[in-house]
Amino acid sequence: MKDRTRIAWIFLAPMLFLMLLVAGWPLGRSIWFSLTETNINDMSASTFVGLANYCGEFGLFCNEAFWDGDWWISIKNTFKFSIVSVLLETLAGLGVAMLLNQEFKGRAIVRTAVLVPWAIPTIVSAKMWGWMLHDQFGLINQLLVDWGVIAQKIAFTADPDYALWTVVAVDVWKTTPFMALLILAGLQTLPKDCYEAGRVDGVHPLRMFWKVTLPLIKYPLLVAVVFRLLDALRIFDLIFVLTSNSSSTISMSGFVRREMVDNGNLGFGSAASTSLTLIIFLSAVLFMRAARVRLSEESS
Repeated sequence: MKDRTRIAWIFLAPMLFLMLLVAGWPLGRSIWFSLTETNINDMSASTFVGLANYCGEFGLFCNEAFWDGDWWISIKNTFKFSIVSVLLETLAGLGVAMLLNQEFKGRAIVRTAVLVPWAIPTIVSAKMWGWMLHDQFGLINQLLVDWGVIAQKIAFTADPDYALWTVVAVDVWKTTPFMALLILAGLQTLPKDCYEAGRVDGVHPLRMFWKVTLPLIKYPLLVAVVFRLLDALRIFDLIFVLTSNSSSTISMSGFVRREMVDNGNLGFGSAASTSLTLIIFLSAVLFMRAARVRLSEESS
């Protein structure tokens, strides 16, 4: 047994070394920079400041400006975007997956077509929707005016009242196929016998969904939600391209980019980056714990 364990560690050692090199070293450097006052234009003038970037007078947390500062706004924007988009994508993805799980003529073509929005690169889809939503010559604005839905054209990506929800709508359009694909994989593994028995007994399809389908796919559904939630909390490119990272839509990743690249504050930006990593990790742990408790209660 000990020999097998030793051999397993020997085979795992190269992978662990590469992971430490690729992920551990950058993370360690980021944590170190977060404890310093470093400007990207003069790396040699780095000064150790401890936790000042986190809890100092102008730190991310524990100061009077936290509740009114851009860092708090970026946290609120990120969680609003993540919760709403993941919820809508899960519901829409479940509906699409249920439809694609049915047998009908041309199902293979429809399955391929549904994946097109997800296959388009995020930057490309963001620019495409940016043009279509343009307040002067965008197609969507023109159609809404022609149909009498709105009286005048709206700056969907610039108006603070619409910008964040516009990003959510574009993200739902793009990422729903991803959720549908994961949920469909779970649906494909369900036994056919219970559905045939339900049809013979005259059970309503909606009741079959609530009592049979949903309980059987709860674990694949949980995996899909966790994957999507972790991705949504790191949102940057879609917001940056559509809204230019304005204060009304800035995300935590956008805040990190602004501090590091635009302002050159490598130390402060690294503190924000480290905080972002910790927030994502804690969010995933809390969600998984809550889901596990819920699933255990249903099982009992």
